[in-house]
Amino acid sequence: MKLLALDTSSEGCSAALWLDGQITERFELAPRGHTRLLMPMVRELLAEQGLTPSDLDALAFARGPGSFTGLRIATGVIQGLAWGLCLPVVPVSSLAAVALNAIEQRQLPDGSGIAVAFDARMSEVYWGTFRCDDGLPVRLGDERVCHPGKVSLPGSEAVISGWFGAGQGWKFRDDMPEAVVGSVELFDVTLVPRAAHVARLADLGFRQGLAVSAEQAQPLYVRDEVTWKKLPGRE
Repeated sequence: MKLLALDTSSEGCSAALWLDGQITERFELAPRGHTRLLMPMVRELLAEQGLTPSDLDALAFARGPGSFTGLRIATGVIQGLAWGLCLPVVPVSSLAAVALNAIEQRQLPDGSGIAVAFDARMSEVYWGTFRCDDGLPVRLGDERVCHPGKVSLPGSEAVISGWFGAGQGWKFRDDMPEAVVGSVELFDVTLVPRAAHVARLADLGFRQGLAVSAEQAQPLYVRDEVTWKKLPGRE
């Protein structure tokens, strides 16, 4: 399996190449550099392995939630490649990518819970909870956007051995419910989505039949229409 994965859903910009389980990645924190950096990263990765775009079997991208502008950049590039190369696309949750990042960096054991929070602007966070099973994040409940004071953890039926907080949204932990903050033993606000983790989850998703066509490769904004219209410049 030769799979190219992209992520521009946060301040990070990254591309990764999955070659039968081996991953190479380009990553840079560049809040305003996604458009400038992304395609050169792709070209470097392919050239490094002696590949051309036509050698790829599939594509993947972080579908969100995340930065609206960033999501549109990755979606546009992926759709263009998918249409031009007639390749399937695996959309991957940005929150799940950060959960996997936490599992790998912190070597979290199976049964651990990962509560991922992104800064969604407008005094809100994107929120998702996951359980580590066989070294991979399994989603617990729906991903959502809400005020930090309204985040919550799954009930006891989730059987979690301990919670880890991941993502930049945890900088708002002072506004989160005490029941949530008190349950989280450690947190890391530096973790952002990376294409390497998108690639690993996309390989699994591809084998599970989750690939879609270029037309169906759409970003997930999470916000409802009313909230979307509150953004500056929109009516």
